[in-house]
Parts: sequence; structure tokens; C-alpha cells
Amino acid sequence: MNEPEEMLELFCEAACDDLGQLILLHDREPDARLLDLLKSADYPESLNLKLESERAIDALELTAHVMNTLEVNDALLDELAADYASVYLNHVIRASPMESVWIDDEGLTHQEPMFQVRDYLRRNGLQAEDWRKRSDDHLVIQLRFIQHLLSEGELETAANFMDEHLLRWLGHFCERVATRCATSWFASAAILTHAWCEDLRDLLAEILGMARPTAEEIEKRMSPKPAVTEIPLQYMPGAGPAV
Repeated sequence: MNEPEEMLELFCEAACDDLGQLILLHDREPDARLLDLLKSADYPESLNLKLESERAIDALELTAHVMNTLEVNDALLDELAADYASVYLNHVIRASPMESVWIDDEGLTHQEPMFQVRDYLRRNGLQAEDWRKRSDDHLVIQLRFIQHLLSEGELETAANFMDEHLLRWLGHFCERVATRCATSWFASAAILTHAWCEDLRDLLAEILGMARPTAEEIEKRMSPKPAVTEIPLQYMPGAGPAV
């Protein structure tokens, strides 16, 4: 393995490890074990990728402050449980973790984006464990899919998926969570997740040597293609194909 290949492999390993940490923030209700695990790992300093954008630096500082002032006790765990439910389960703050809600014109779940993500998963030999409990376009599923692609060295596919799906709605979701949730824990988790994903996409653009497409270019790419209507040929007695 030459040096560029080794550096690329190290990058993918680092990004996959970071994604594993971010997934934990959204995957389930935080408990004492998870919080102690993150504190012992010195999260967010435990993140491997060097984030350099202003938004990412601010997000890291905010998250570090939240972690440094976090006192794990029963009262906090009750607050986090209620806030998790408000965000991910009963949608009290109207911040769905499913892409369809943000992309569909009527704001419904289980719409075309879910099937588009499902097709991405299928083409890579994957499927959601139970789409009725956690749909294919759920934030956690999308983060895990990007993690899988990077682990396989599929950087261009990961970049395209982020353009066509995750980053089309993640900013809206994270802003809604950050401004409406009840705890600084989930506010910082949302802000850092968005900043990290945006910086990852910038890094992929640099590695691939391919500029990030504009929002307009992405929407044009994702817009439905007009159906081609075939005009049936009418039978005319005595007429045949030209030769």
C-alpha cells in the first residue's frame, strides 16, 4: 500500500469512528452508561477529523461546554428522556428525523425520499432492519449508510448520497431541534452533527477533486424526469417498414 492509499484508509477509518460517536447521540434515549462513556472518551475531543470551518469550531466549543457542565443524575436523565421523546418519538417540537417530512410537499412520512434511500441501500446490499419502526430515510439509517460507504472506500457514492439526501434536510432538522428542544444536550448534538457532516462533505470534495454541487444543481438532479410517451404507430394497409 502506497502512502496516498494509506492516508485515504486512515481518513475513512477516522470518519467512520466519528460517525459511530454521532450515531450514538441520535440512536436512543441517553442513559447514564452512554453519558459516562462519552465523558470518559473526552467527547467531543474524541472526534478524529480536524474540523476547521467556523460553524464546526463553534459547535465543538458549545459541545465541550455542555459536556464539562454535565452532571449525570436522575433528574438529568428524566429531562433527557423527555426531550428525546419530544424530538424522535412523539414529534412535540415538530422536528422529524425522517427526510420525507422535510422534502415532501405535504410534509408526510414514508414518501418518495424513503424509497430513494431504500434503493441506495439495496444497490449496496443493505436494508433497514424494520422500516415500520425506523424508516429507511431516518437520520440514524442515513448516518450508518454513510459510515458503511466510507468503510468500503466508496467516497464518491458517499458524497453523492449526502448531496441527494442527508444534506438536503439535515440543516433544517438540526436548526429546529437546536431552537426548540428543552436541553442543551440535544441542542449541541444537533448543531455538532450538522457542522460535522458539512465539513465531511467539504473534505470529500477536496479528496475527490470534485466541487460540491450547488443547491440548484442538486434540486435539478433530484427533480422527477418527464415521462416519455410513446406514440403508437397506426396500421395502414399496404404499408410496411422502410428498408
